[in-house]
Amino acid sequence: MGLMDGKKGLVFGIANERSYAWFIAKQLHEQGAEIGFTFLPIGKMEHRVKKACESMGISDPWLVECDANSDESLDTVFGQWDKDHGTLDFVVHSIAFADKDYLKADMFHQTPRNVYTGAIDTSAYTLLAMSQRALPLMQKTGGNKTEPGGAIINMSYYGGEKVTPGYNVMGIAKACLEHTTRYLAYELGAPGRNVRVNCISAGPFKTLAGAGVGGMDKMIEYQEYASSMKRCNTGDEVGDTAVYLLSDLSSGVTGETIHVDAGFSIVGVPPHKD
Repeated sequence: MGLMDGKKGLVFGIANERSYAWFIAKQLHEQGAEIGFTFLPIGKMEHRVKKACESMGISDPWLVECDANSDESLDTVFGQWDKDHGTLDFVVHSIAFADKDYLKADMFHQTPRNVYTGAIDTSAYTLLAMSQRALPLMQKTGGNKTEPGGAIINMSYYGGEKVTPGYNVMGIAKACLEHTTRYLAYELGAPGRNVRVNCISAGPFKTLAGAGVGGMDKMIEYQEYASSMKRCNTGDEVGDTAVYLLSDLSSGVTGETIHVDAGFSIVGVPPHKD
């Protein structure tokens, strides 16, 4: 018996087997969840997502094209899910974007308006947009659910709390994402809604998106040196935390940003190198 038996939900953000979203989906699948997936309508993304699903043992995934910056596209995704499944227990938001030309050291002060607002739209507002569409589906009873409600999680990084040179406007977007999480948690947690919203702040990871951040290798090296556990977190550890936040084990937890970074975020001044 799995922690997610009888629960159904959507995962946004899988690009390949190196995505945090992939590790989350893999752990959810292993715990019995029924999962739907989306892909960006560009290049070979549909093929990549199908391949990533197959690698976790899902041979015929529910898969729909989605441009999260488009309200019409999001309407299509959630409308199709409603038609096919009727209820929704969880949503995983694991998408972010900023122009990589401005994700370099000493470039934040040169960030133009469209790059700034675009990063916030893709990386933060989309959480709000998805939550708006998820809420009515989470109010429907069905399956093994005993009462309406659900859970939503998203992915952040410590650069949304402290300055991380090179992370730049993405850090601004993550700060917005984390506070959007708190405001959503407050309103959606009300009686009759019972939807929990939480955030996972994971360490640097060489995902497809992370590769565009200037100095990613140095960020990883620094975490291995400075973190409490003297290593980086793994994708599986992030996936395990996601299962906890989306399962009934965390029924009293909402509005939180949980760090899965091997204790990097608790360190103020790291030890001097010899």
